[in-house]
Amino acid sequence: MNAVADPPSWRVSPTTTVHGRLRVPGDKSVSHRALMLGGIAQGETCISGFLDSEDCLATLGALRALGVQIARPAPREVVVQGVGLHGLRAASQPLDMGNAGTAMRLFMGLLAGQAFDSTLIGDRSLMRRPMERAAAPLRLMGAHLDTLDGRPPVRLRGGVGLHGIDYPLPVASAQVKSAVLLAGLYAQGETRVTEPAVTRDHTERMLSGFGVELRRAGATATLRGGQALQGARIAVPGDFSSAAFFMVAGSIAREGSLVLENVGLNPTRTGLLDILRAMGADITVEEQGGEGPEPIATLTVRPARLRGIEVPLELVPLAIDEFPVFFIAAACAEGASSLRGAEELRVKESDRLAVMAAGLAALGVEHELRDDGMRLAGRPTTGEVFRGGRIDSHGDHRIAMAFAVASLQAAGEILIDDVANVATSFPGFADLARSAGLGLRAG
Repeated sequence: MNAVADPPSWRVSPTTTVHGRLRVPGDKSVSHRALMLGGIAQGETCISGFLDSEDCLATLGALRALGVQIARPAPREVVVQGVGLHGLRAASQPLDMGNAGTAMRLFMGLLAGQAFDSTLIGDRSLMRRPMERAAAPLRLMGAHLDTLDGRPPVRLRGGVGLHGIDYPLPVASAQVKSAVLLAGLYAQGETRVTEPAVTRDHTERMLSGFGVELRRAGATATLRGGQALQGARIAVPGDFSSAAFFMVAGSIAREGSLVLENVGLNPTRTGLLDILRAMGADITVEEQGGEGPEPIATLTVRPARLRGIEVPLELVPLAIDEFPVFFIAAACAEGASSLRGAEELRVKESDRLAVMAAGLAALGVEHELRDDGMRLAGRPTTGEVFRGGRIDSHGDHRIAMAFAVASLQAAGEILIDDVANVATSFPGFADLARSAGLGLRAG
């Protein structure tokens, strides 16, 4: 019997200096949406800057299984031959979303109004993640879908008529909002979604870019069902969530600077930038023009003496994916930092609050874990912030990358286990981190 290989690991040696001009991979959220909307548009959609990550390739594979022709003429370029709003066809087997929670929830909305049945599955991690938050409003629209105790597999029955609803989101969630709006394309009448706090608006921007008339009034987005989408040219900006690791790295390093080019600065994504600036980070922003609905900029990051902060509640949904690396910054700040209202972190690729707390404890960081956040005491008066140690990332890509950044304030080597899933969002992270000065090597 063949032995099962251990998940790959990293060894990260302490360093103090960062340097260079970096360009992070394309935005994962934008790449997912450009593929999906291109698939149901009329005509050709050309996507540049596409993120070749496992998550986005799962979306690409699912669309091909649904009958969409997709070409890859060059790295990071995708050409989608749209089949129109009602041109998708039934897949011959369950659609495998891999580790991509965004893809699964958005496909729930996209497939809820189709004429055929569909089943959505994923990897072991995704099969444990909750799906009822997206399923509930889709059922209110008339969709027939089932989950297994609230988790995948998600089974959707085709041939049902959807109707528009006026849906106030119980919890701020861009994925649920997006699922409802995508289903709204197939619904009779108007679909309205009202969010309790600002969330990512990539779906609204992308729908408008494909010619859909979508109205925004305050916290409510409204669209009319049955609108045809037109093929478009989409330039995917660099992923802000990927740039976040190097924003913190540049801020906690002792010497050097980093220039991050072509970073997407969608204002519904940049909560961490506001948080770091409130902590005293030295980050300058040079806005650039760009092709497509998303704003982009070049960021220059220099070392700074960070101070502790109580994260404003209104910034929590705008930085939800960046909190693992925020905890690294907070551990290096002078004075305590506090995060509340982030219970959403409990149901990500891992329980990010619990896993980050365990990792911080392994590296000797004083902290208090809470149900909806964490309090960190800040840097010690003497010595390094982090001692060396071993981290179990629990297969969570953002946990693994966050603790790699911690090496810039570490007294000893940090061993990070189970890093294979970094490829789901940031292929090439290890090489880019080494080019910036981190002492990262395979474990």
